Amino acid sequence: MKALILIDYTVDFVTGNLPCGQPAIEIEERIAALCEAAVLAGDWVVMAVDLHYRDDRFHPENRLFPPHNIEGTPGRELYGKLKAVFEKYRDSICWMDKTRYSAFCGTDLELQLRARGIGELELAGVCTDICVLHTAVDAYNKGFPLAIHADAVASFSQPGHDWALGHFRNTLGAALLRDGQPVQA
Repeated sequence: MKALILIDYTVDFVTGNLPCGQPAIEIEERIAALCEAAVLAGDWVVMAVDLHYRDDRFHPENRLFPPHNIEGTPGRELYGKLKAVFEKYRDSICWMDKTRYSAFCGTDLELQLRARGIGELELAGVCTDICVLHTAVDAYNKGFPLAIHADAVASFSQPGHDWALGHFRNTLGAALLRDGQPVQA
């Protein structure tokens, strides 16, 4: 069995307070299609969503980024068509709040994956070279085989995005997928 982990595809990270902008907008259709297809295939789907609290002066990201994904704000809502897919299949998708870059850090993600006998992870979302990358590194270190949907990740920086794709493949041994098919080197 496999799991699809969709990372931080929220208003703030697409067009809001900390936007990846056009590259993230361009993957909207693919993200929504991946989510729906995974639910219909019976895969475990995790919506790993960044959570911050207003006026939390102790969070390390406060020194690096403007306030984003604040609890209860419109910026923390899923972006575009993914929001509709989530609403349609809410009972079949796991919403997992995360407070660090990696979906594994401070969550019970690994326990949930092991309990379900998940043997492979597929990742998509934003930002390729931050939260997707840190989740991939943790998954690798925990022994999960990885696939990254290269057509469903985006970042603020094209050089950072490209570097992360190479890192996924060359350092973590992850498969890169486009339209669900492996990308040849």
